[in-house]
Amino acid sequence: MSFDTPLGSPRMSYHPRPLSWIVILVGALAIFLIYASFVLVSSPIGAHVHGYFYGIGSSEKLDVSVASVNDGSVDKSLDIDGKKPSFDQQIDGSSNTRVADSNSSFATIPVGVGTDASNLTGSGRSEEPPSTVSINQSSAVFTTSKEASATSDNSTSTAVPESVEKPDNAGSVNSDCDLYHGNWVHDPLGPLYTNNTCPVLTQMQNCQGNGRPDKDYENWRWKPSQCDIPRFDPRKFLELMRGKTLAFIGDSVARNQMESMLCILWQVEVPKNRGNRNMQRYYFRSASVMIVRIWSSWLVKVTSEPYAYAPAGVDKLHLDAPDVKLMEHIPNFDVVVLSSGHWFAKKSVYILNNEIVGGQLWWPDKSKLMKVNNIQAFGISVETILTALATHPTYKGLTIVRSYSPDHYEGGAWNTGGSCTGKVKPIPLGELVENGFTNTMYGQQVTGFNNAVKKGTTNPSKLKLLDITQMFQYRHDGHPGPYRSPDPNKITKRGPDGRPPPQDCLHWCMPGPVDTWNELVLEIIKREYEGGSAS
Repeated sequence: MSFDTPLGSPRMSYHPRPLSWIVILVGALAIFLIYASFVLVSSPIGAHVHGYFYGIGSSEKLDVSVASVNDGSVDKSLDIDGKKPSFDQQIDGSSNTRVADSNSSFATIPVGVGTDASNLTGSGRSEEPPSTVSINQSSAVFTTSKEASATSDNSTSTAVPESVEKPDNAGSVNSDCDLYHGNWVHDPLGPLYTNNTCPVLTQMQNCQGNGRPDKDYENWRWKPSQCDIPRFDPRKFLELMRGKTLAFIGDSVARNQMESMLCILWQVEVPKNRGNRNMQRYYFRSASVMIVRIWSSWLVKVTSEPYAYAPAGVDKLHLDAPDVKLMEHIPNFDVVVLSSGHWFAKKSVYILNNEIVGGQLWWPDKSKLMKVNNIQAFGISVETILTALATHPTYKGLTIVRSYSPDHYEGGAWNTGGSCTGKVKPIPLGELVENGFTNTMYGQQVTGFNNAVKKGTTNPSKLKLLDITQMFQYRHDGHPGPYRSPDPNKITKRGPDGRPPPQDCLHWCMPGPVDTWNELVLEIIKREYEGGSAS
């Protein structure tokens, strides 16, 4: 059988090429590719090609603090130069993502505070020179400027410097670190919650909801000089407190701190409200943790009935007797945070050893010697309540005494035209004017604390001082000021005669500086339950 070529079609012919030609062509191509690769890698173009794949040329330095990403927040520049911060933050109301401008910088405000309660007094606390600080956002820790600049302009290494803390260290703090000596550091990540994500926030502390136009006061974090405090980890807190009860006991500033704690925890779990008229109680089911608040404005026994020549209707403070209601519940608590001091400016009568010894805004007979004034009464009350806890037969908990919270009324007191209007930044270093009354109240508190520690040496309970007084004297920007309510017609500026509007320069905006107190509380609890000792 044969196949003929169709009529009119060109005749096809086949001329096979020798195999040697194919081998020669393949070999020439291989030589060309090898030579070309050598030229590319050995030339500057090679560095650029390498950079496309690995993100950095072999001759370039690695800036480990650039373009770190954490929790949806991007910080494009973490260079600290101690200058005024200039962050251009864009906040997405739905995701609360904050993006820092590439030209941003962090500012620090150094503050010196003593930590050993046995050596603390109302004055004489030193201040350290400012230290420049940078933030490694990927691990939420801070490093000093010397550490952050470990890779110099002439460096050719692409390895992360050993001095930069790794992410797995972010949750730990040196147990010997002084938590209360350090700086206020600007942090673009901002707070852990917003005024719209916390349903228990008291309206008077809802500064953004009340129309406060600035919010940079939310973006400063406390940085101890010797260590780094990680951002508050709500899940870590709940795990440490598993099966336990934390009680905030004291005045309205104690309520301020308790609500801050609830706002932070609320972001990971909605608690069940189990409170009543006598006690606020919020239960976190995942870890069986209870957060409690008990109102006790003076922490000592108070009566209103007539006593000797003191008439009815005036509060009588029995300075040598603890608050009965407080002591009734104290054995049920594992951690207690005490807050007091500001109510000693209110009208009251002081009773000691069954004798009227003084009063505040009350003294009927000018011929009689007043033995105890309101500052001394505060010191006695602190020693009374702490001694009662330190010597209690069944209370074995941890008592954290939050030191006196400074107010920032300028030009008068809360009821005489004092003002903090227009304060939007922490007080710069060197410009702080010491508040003599605050320092004196602090000194009385520390004295009472130390005396109680000495009396409770054989008791299993522990007393710790949460020493925030000095560091918070720099935070005059953190108060609500005139933004105490959502009233659109409220007065927020000084009048034509210079008189300031009614305002609150005592409590703290939420979110705001007050959240730092709970970061410190968490560190104290870590040291208690994970080993080490808080200063």
